[in-house]
Amino acid sequence: MKLARTIRFDASDEHVFAHAADEGEWAISGSFSFAHTTDQQLTGKTKQAFANGFLAVPSFGYSTLVSVATASDADIAQLRSALVEHFISVYGAPDAQAAGSAADEEISFMAEICHEHKTGTLLSLQRSLTDEGIKEQFRALAKAESCAEQKIWQIVEEDETDEQHNSGTNA
Repeated sequence: MKLARTIRFDASDEHVFAHAADEGEWAISGSFSFAHTTDQQLTGKTKQAFANGFLAVPSFGYSTLVSVATASDADIAQLRSALVEHFISVYGAPDAQAAGSAADEEISFMAEICHEHKTGTLLSLQRSLTDEGIKEQFRALAKAESCAEQKIWQIVEEDETDEQHNSGTNA
């Protein structure tokens, strides 16, 4: 199954969100965390998390970008377990069965978003509050177009003249 992992290219998430996700955590949309938020409550860093943040598990911090990755059965089980515990302890789910159903929905939704994309594709999220509720829009940047394919190092072979010059010997 394809899911999303948090990714950072710089430290901006640490400045934008009250609680930034760690690099490489599994991520879900997380719109449920804003289900009872009003327009008046959407200010500052909370507004940034609402507008552009994926929810990372298990830190429950936010990330601006995620990368599509393949999740093993063990990864999914750990993600589900952390979500179940979170739904019970933070959101007051009545029992593990109800929390498990909510966790399964969140994981399935993220898997549906990731399914159509190649591994390594970057995803961003734009969320807005409408009269009908929370609206989400996802944007994908294919791996080949992302910086994942940019070369930052180039290996240059030294020829004999360079080697002799660098060692202080003249030819």
